[in-house]
Order: sequence, then C-alpha cells, then structure tokens
Amino acid sequence: MKHYSKKDINEMNRIYRLNLINSCTGYKSANLIGTISTNKIYNVAVFSSITHLGSDPALLTFIVRPTTVPRDTYKNIIDTKQFTVNHINIDDIEDAHHTSARYPEMISEFDMTKLEKEFKDGYSAPFVKSSKIKLGCKFLNQYKIKENNTLLMVAEINDIFFEENIIQKDGWLNLDTAKTVTVNGLDGYALPKLVDRFKYAKRKNE
Repeated sequence: MKHYSKKDINEMNRIYRLNLINSCTGYKSANLIGTISTNKIYNVAVFSSITHLGSDPALLTFIVRPTTVPRDTYKNIIDTKQFTVNHINIDDIEDAHHTSARYPEMISEFDMTKLEKEFKDGYSAPFVKSSKIKLGCKFLNQYKIKENNTLLMVAEINDIFFEENIIQKDGWLNLDTAKTVTVNGLDGYALPKLVDRFKYAKRKNE
C-alpha cells in the first residue's frame, strides 16, 4: 500500500496535493447555490461542502473559502440573508462545473451556461430550473475556522421542492431516481447507485 507522510504532503506539488487531499476523504455532495446581489445580478455556483446539520430545526451548513478575494456567493448571502440549494443531476454536470469559473461580479453564471433560472414562493434568489431537488434557505450564522481562515455557514431549510416520484412513503428522498450526482475531489462527477437501505439500527438484544 502506498503511503504519504505529513512531510511528503507538505513537499508535494501544489496541484497534486490539491487533488489528493480533496479526493482522499471520499465522495461529497454536489449542489448549486443560487443567490442574488443587491444590484440584481443572479449568481449560481457549484459547492461540494453542503452537509446536513440537524433535522429539528432543519439546518444545513457549508464552507466558504477565505474572503481575502471576492466571493460573490458569500457577499450575496450576507447582504440578502437568503439562498437556494439545487441538486446537480447527471444532465447538468458540464454547465454546473463551469460555474466555478471566476467571472466578474456583474456577470451572471446563468448567462454563461445553459442553466436556467426559476423563481418560487417569494424567493428573490434563483433556483435552478432543471434541478429535481431544491431547497430554499435562510442564512442564520457564520463561524470563522481559525485553522485555515475559512467560514462555516449555517442556514435553515425553509422550503423543499422535489419531483413527486422521488419521495418514498416514509419521507425518504431517493437520489437514484433524481439522478443526483456526487463529486470526487474538485472535478470528478459520479452517479452513485443505491446498494441497500436498512431499518433504524438497534442493539441486537433488543
């Protein structure tokens, strides 16, 4: 088995290390965050750090990299206190990935891709029309992570939209049906397949 020590990692070529560390922790969620600026510019950007934080209340979290350079998604969320989360499906991976390109603040990624805006239930932030699972979110708080100067963003999930054939009788969303993709590293998109689903785990003597 190949082994890299901390010394090896520290001495690696930057891009090689970037790919290694971003992929070694496994598959990540693949989502598009939609926001709107105070100048009414619609922004959409791919994020692979969105995770479940709690069910009651319904919370999610994601990471924003250091704000030493412009971060349009972050600025828009702080200014408007709302955003949307849109699952990336297999048909949208090329355009979704392109949203990671660095465009000036006044250029909308919607105009540079085939992704289409959609508006729902009073949200000024855009949803992605082709996404089959979409969340309307309200920003709650941010926490600075001093170890690498990133920000942990916390938000509540206020609205959930999905195609009806995706949900099961017990409320579980079948991501197989939605063809939701995941991200391996920074640029590898995968379509996972459900292997099995189990009941709530209890001790074997119960």
